[in-house]
Parts: sequence; C-alpha cells; structure tokens
Amino acid sequence: MIVGLDVGTSKVVCLVGEVSADGSLEIVGIGSHSSKGMKRGVVINIDSTIKSIQRAVEEAELMAGCNIHSVYVSVAGSHIRSLNSHGIVAIKDSEVQKEDIERVIDAAQAVPISSDQRVLHILPQEYNIDSQEGIKDPLGMSGVRLEANVHMISGALNAVMNVEKCIKQCGLGVDGVILSQLASSESSLSEDEKDLGVCLVDIGAGTSDIAVWIDGALYHTAVVPVAGDQVTNDISMALRTPIKHAEELKVKYACAMASMASADQVLNVPSVGDRQPRSITRHALTEVVEARYEEIFNLILDELRRSGYAERIPAGIVITGGTSLMEGATELAEKIFQMPVRLSVPDCTKGMSDIVDNPLYSTSVGLLAYGSKDAEVVETSKKTNSKMSNKRDTSVLTSGEIKPSFSVAKVWQQLKYWFQSYI
Repeated sequence: MIVGLDVGTSKVVCLVGEVSADGSLEIVGIGSHSSKGMKRGVVINIDSTIKSIQRAVEEAELMAGCNIHSVYVSVAGSHIRSLNSHGIVAIKDSEVQKEDIERVIDAAQAVPISSDQRVLHILPQEYNIDSQEGIKDPLGMSGVRLEANVHMISGALNAVMNVEKCIKQCGLGVDGVILSQLASSESSLSEDEKDLGVCLVDIGAGTSDIAVWIDGALYHTAVVPVAGDQVTNDISMALRTPIKHAEELKVKYACAMASMASADQVLNVPSVGDRQPRSITRHALTEVVEARYEEIFNLILDELRRSGYAERIPAGIVITGGTSLMEGATELAEKIFQMPVRLSVPDCTKGMSDIVDNPLYSTSVGLLAYGSKDAEVVETSKKTNSKMSNKRDTSVLTSGEIKPSFSVAKVWQQLKYWFQSYI
C-alpha cells in the first residue's frame, strides 16, 4: 500500500494505492476534505490543518479498509527555490561504479544554500564522460572524468517542518516530501512530451506551479503566487458578494474568455448582509474572470522568458489543477502563449477512474506514482543491504562451515561486567 497526501490551499486529498504484481497502480481508497489552515501552500493554522488531514485520512481508511501509518506528502508555495548545478570527479577504476555516481552528485550539490532552506530533491539531468555528452546512465562506462548536471530544489525549512508537524500530530509518518509540480508531472505528462520539451503548469487555489522538462529531465521549477483564490476574490470585490457565493458563481457560471459567455444570461448575485440580491449578466461576470486569468498566464509566460526556456518547449504547455478546469482556460492560454496547450488529467492508475480522472487529483495521483517508484528503489536497496549484512555477520570456513560472528570470550566478558555491576 502507498498513500499520497496532497495538502493544498483549498482541499486535502488522501489517496490509497495498491501496487499489483505487474507494477500497475490501483487506487483502493480516497478521502477529501476542505482545507482552512493553508494559504498559498503554507500552513497558517496548525489545528485547522490537522483536522482537515485527519478527516481526509479517516475517509480514505474507511474506503480502503486499512489503517494508514505513513504518507507521501506534497509541498508548494513561494518559498520554493531551485537551481541547476554542475559537478566533476575523477573515475576511480577507469569504469564508472555506483560510488562514482554518488560522488559526482555530491560534488554537484556542494553549492551554498541559505540556512533557512532545506533541500527537497536533487534530480540528475545528464552525465558527461570525458568528451562524451548527454549520457543518461553512466554506470559501467569507461572513462577518466565524470561530470553531472543536476537540478536542485529546496524549500523553506520552517514551512516544510510545519507540514510534517501537522502530519505527525495526526499519528502518521512521512515517507517523503515531494514538490507539488514534480508529483503532478508524474501523472500528467507523457514520456514523449518530457523528451521533446514541455512545460507543466499546475494551477491550484493558492499558487500556480511551473515545471519545465527537456530531454526527459527537469530543468526549471518556479511558483507564481497567483491562482484560483485570486479569481474568487476578484468576483467578490467586483460584485460585492461574500467569498462563499463568489466561489459558487465562479464554479457554476464563470468562463475564462468573455467572448464565450452569453450577454443574455442573467445571474442573481447575493449581496452582503440583509441587502437585496442584484442581477448581472454572465458576460459581465466573465469579464472579471478573464482579466485575472490573463494575468496568471502572462506571469507564467514572463517566468518562462526570464528563465530562457520559452523557446525550448516544442511540445507546448500542459495545464492541470483545479483552476485549469475553467471553461475557456485552454483557449485563452493558447492565445497568450502562442503555442499548443492541452488540459491534462491523471491517467497512470487503475480503479476509481470516474473520480480521479480529473485535474483536481493530478498532484495526489502523482504522489502515488512517485511513491511507487521510490518504494521500488528502497526495496531493492534493502535486499542489497541484507545480502551484504549477511556476508558481514558470518564468515565461511574452508570446509564450508559457517563460523558464528560472536565469540565465547566476548560473552564471558559481558557476563563478568554485569556481575561486577550488581555486586
């Protein structure tokens, strides 16, 4: 069993997945609860966040018929930082071993990072051996000098610790802290898109998360602190209606392009306090929404241009997340980005497809996919370490007889120590 916990600004989603014998992932439990203790990906109220996590986990446990002990959790927010780094080491025995790869990655991450930041991911992009470039897996290759390019992602130490604290106070362990857009990439992007060059944009309630993939590796990550909540606030301010009713209007009637909304359709807008409801056209509502969506997409485009990757993503833009569901969002994005744009839904799992085949669940499904890969690596490492441990604990004599790792002298010495201590 693998559990993914997406602690977002508007909701907390808990998914329970089961890895079958053929390696496929099947969702067997799902729980969701509104989130009141998060803002723009950061915990602002620990008690409210704990309650939301508990409700979502309990619901998932009930559906899956199991007890949840640990989770893979997502993290997002404006505190996320990233950079590309380079490392060089000499190959010890003229052939690249696992230790050489570990050393060159260590060399690549030896860059100064602020003390209030915590490294979340170190993702290799490519390796170079002498003059040969673009190597994805250098293990076993011959050479003298090994180089590595990596993408490092870090987050504010306090922000990450607060999320972990909420989970631990719910009686759960943390298997891993995963960057939100990295998890979404696992469920929303195809391998062909990653190889060709693509930009994933996960537009949630609090933040819009960006991940640029080139040649199958992650090259750029960024966070734009404008998303769905700002759209709701705009509706609330422009129409003078409470946030609750503004959110309902956004979900039911809003559209990202004013040209797609009818000017004849009239909507009733509840007012604040005891004032009488007012009437507006759907076209007027859409004009408010379109302005904010244009701002979101322009900020993302500015970030791509600033990073220098705007011209290196021929596969275009893939949008996902709850705010991407808005009618006309894809068409408006194509107009602003001037490149292909598609709306992605998670498609890497079996079971409950009628529920999770929705951009709302891209991050939580991606956490399961990421966790299943991580679990495979851990299991393989455990088996390897177990074999090595067995070799260390016993020594084989020439006759084939196994010699115990303990000696009578050591046992007698320990008994003597206990005896003297009690006397």
